[in-house]
Amino acid sequence: MIMNFYFQQSDFDNISKLLGVTPKSEADFVRFEIKKQDLTRYISLEIYTNIQIGKSKGNLISVYTANSHLQLHFCSGYVYSELLGEITFFSENNNTVSGLIIEKEGGCSLFSNVDKETLSGDFTQLAPEVMISSIALSLMETTLTDDEETTK
Repeated sequence: MIMNFYFQQSDFDNISKLLGVTPKSEADFVRFEIKKQDLTRYISLEIYTNIQIGKSKGNLISVYTANSHLQLHFCSGYVYSELLGEITFFSENNNTVSGLIIEKEGGCSLFSNVDKETLSGDFTQLAPEVMISSIALSLMETTLTDDEETTK
């Protein structure tokens, strides 16, 4: 797997600003803890940069909530929206994309193996179950590689 994206301090600064929390740097990762008064809205977001994942190196995004543990392997980038108050970390694999969305208010969503074509199509032509992921991930469409580049 070829990876061209590496998190820099400026990325951590952007994430910190959007989430409104100060990151804690550990030996091999950076942690952001989002805590709200409602204890069900607690998220610990950990970003591991360029670590060994199987036989390759890549970025790993790990999220811990009160009820779950989610991971996104080989994160190839992120986009954020101040208007929506959320960050979408994504990874690409050929014609599909996976996205892990972290909300400033402590929510998170994971969409995996979504067909890239659905991100730019007519959402009204999709089944509601498919429409949700396509709309949620459409924010990152302009940052994705072309299919031809992805298969290299």
